[in-house]
This record gives sequence, structure tokens and C-alpha cells, in this order.
Amino acid sequence: MSHSPRRRTVLGGALLLVPLALGGTGCSSSNPLADAPYDAAGQVVLKGAEDGRKVDPSVPLEVKATGDDRITDVIATDAAGRYVGGELAPDGSSWHSTGSLAAGAHYTVRVSTEDDDGAQGRRTIGFDTGPATRLLTVAFGPKSGTYGVGQPITAELSTPVQTPAARAVVERTLRVESRPAVQGSWYWVNNRVLHYRPKEYWPAHASIDVHATLDGIKVGGGMYGGPSKPLHLDTGDRVEAVTDAAGHYMSVMKNGQEIRSIPVTTGKPGYDTRNGVKVILGQESFVRMRGDTIGIAEGSADSYDLPVYWATRVTWSGEYVHAAPWSVGSQGADNVSHGCTGMSTENAKWFFDTVRVGDIVKVVGSAGATMTPFDNGFGDWNLSWEDWRKGSALEAGTREGATPADAARLRPSV
Repeated sequence: MSHSPRRRTVLGGALLLVPLALGGTGCSSSNPLADAPYDAAGQVVLKGAEDGRKVDPSVPLEVKATGDDRITDVIATDAAGRYVGGELAPDGSSWHSTGSLAAGAHYTVRVSTEDDDGAQGRRTIGFDTGPATRLLTVAFGPKSGTYGVGQPITAELSTPVQTPAARAVVERTLRVESRPAVQGSWYWVNNRVLHYRPKEYWPAHASIDVHATLDGIKVGGGMYGGPSKPLHLDTGDRVEAVTDAAGHYMSVMKNGQEIRSIPVTTGKPGYDTRNGVKVILGQESFVRMRGDTIGIAEGSADSYDLPVYWATRVTWSGEYVHAAPWSVGSQGADNVSHGCTGMSTENAKWFFDTVRVGDIVKVVGSAGATMTPFDNGFGDWNLSWEDWRKGSALEAGTREGATPADAARLRPSV
């Protein structure tokens, strides 16, 4: 039903004497602002949503005044109550969205109008956006469980994301919450993989939740975010093993206290153990180690083929902390291995039982190169915090502690 604008009527003074004399009232005119809003269905229209059609999420919303009323306010929200930014024309003839819409979502638009007499109208319009043709999903790692305080969080995208703007969109939707809270940041390892770590190691016995709000978000190039599974992690005690390759000893600390000092042997000249911080990747009670797997020719002087027990892996290329009963005479005195950290079988078994995936193994005093950040395990902690922040699409070039501008968000968080 359409609404006809109300018109003001000027009454003569003589006519006003009659109701005053009869009824004794002061004034009979009504306040339009006190009236219930009228149905403004005939006054405004949402373009593109006629006849229940699904709206193209890549096209801005537009609300137009079609009658004599002017639009005074428009509130557009999705099913979760997130607002869509917009701009109202100065004359109230139209409103258009300035924020992006999500794909495959339901929206409600509430339009307020006003007629020439100041009477208020309302119209509520619901619509759905069409599905995305290209989906970007994210998979978090590692698996849910309890890890050491050095364990980074990984996010692997289903499709490469190249541009800085698109990376910023994605990174804004990746949330990491820990109890106790820590300062941390994402780092783009490449166009499909991100790592997250705190400024310092995780606190001991922390609870960490990871999730994404990427679903439905417009990333760019016709691509929208898809659903993802959340991740929950816990950390155990703070366990750190520090190996002094020059001093030939490993100090194992738990929550800041040394719990064992172990004589070791590390890589000999030409096979020097990597310096720096490594994160335990896995543990194998038995593994067969062969020289040809690291490029040593079979039958050469350095060739080997050995059964190895209580092996704790720290690089994908084959560096372990393990039992080396054949070199007990050199442990604590000389470096004779091909890069691994060797110790007695008793100490290796104790170490194996004491540490877990995600614990820290740090090597100092070696003539070897420093552990690389990303291509041979988790060397993330070998980057300074300043350099780590440079790998973020949001924090690079910003002052530490500054919050990325909320104005660039596609939709506010709940």
C-alpha cells in the first residue's frame, strides 16, 4: 500500500475558537514524530533484489527513493549482525554500500524515510547473495594436541594469494587467541603458507585457539573465502635443550631450571651442525640412517648405514638428537658426527621421554651455518621480531603495538 505525503493545513483563528470552547483542550494538532512509523514499501526499493532474486555480492547495494519521501537512514546487516558500511546521498534520494558483501549470505536492510511533514516511514528488506564461483579455504596446523612452547601455527591456503591487498584481507580473518594472552603475528612464507608465532616463546601451559572468519569474505579477483575448521592447542612445560657444540655438552632445562647436563658430539668439520633455534618435528624410537640420503657416496670413507635408536628429529633434511653408542668415547670431548647430536643410549632414551614435539633445541658454538627459517623445519625463531613483523601483510611498516586500521575491514568482528 503506497503512502501519500501529508500536507500542512493552516486554520483560521475563528475556527479554533469552537473546539476550545466545546472541549476545553489546548491544541488538537498531532506530532508526526510521536506517530507509529508507516509502511514505506511504496517509497523505497532495493535494486537487484526484486522478485526474490539473489544479489550479486560483487555489486554494491543500492537503495533508491521511488516516491515523495526521502531516505534518512539505512542499516544493512548479515545474519550474524555484522554491518555493511554505506553512504547516503545528501538529498536522501539514495543510499549505496561502501563495504563488500559476503557470498552465500543472508542480509537484512532496514530503511527509514521521512515525508514533507516529518512523518517517519520504515521498510525492511531481506535478501540472499549468490554463491561464490571461486573459493579460498584455509587449513590450520599442527593437529590439535599438546605441544612445546616453540611450536609455530601454520595456515595453508587452498589457492595462492598474490597481491598485498588480497593478503591483507585474508590475514585479517585469521585469529589466534591464547590464554594467557601474548603478542604475536603472522608471516607470509609464500603465497599459500603463513606461520604464526609470538614475540617470545609461548607461555608454559597456555591454551591456544585458532580460527578464521574467512567464510564468504571477498578476497579479490572473483574469489571468496570458504569455511575452515578451528584449531585448539595447549602447551606443556617450557623445555629447552641448549647444545654447546664447542663445549660438547647439552643442557636440558625445564621451566627455567637445568634438569640434566649431557655430554654430546656434534657435526665434524665439513658436516658441522647448524647453529640456531630448531623446533622438534617428531620422534622415532628406531630409524635406519644411511649416508646416501644426505649425499654421501656409498662406499666412500664417510659412508655409513646404521640402526639408530631414540631419534628426535629437528630438521626435515635428517638432523636428529639420537643415541650414538659408537661415539661414546668422543662425547663431551670431540665432534665426530655427520651433523646430528649424538649421546649415549641411556641419555638419548631419557631425552626422548622428556621432550615433545614443539620443544626447543638450540645449538651454539658450531662452525656451521644458522638454521634457515622455513625450508628445513621450523627455524622461525631465528628471525628477529622486527624482521618477523615485516612478513605480515598488516604489520609491515607499522609501529610495534599499533592496531591495523579497522576501516579496511570487510566486516567487523562480532
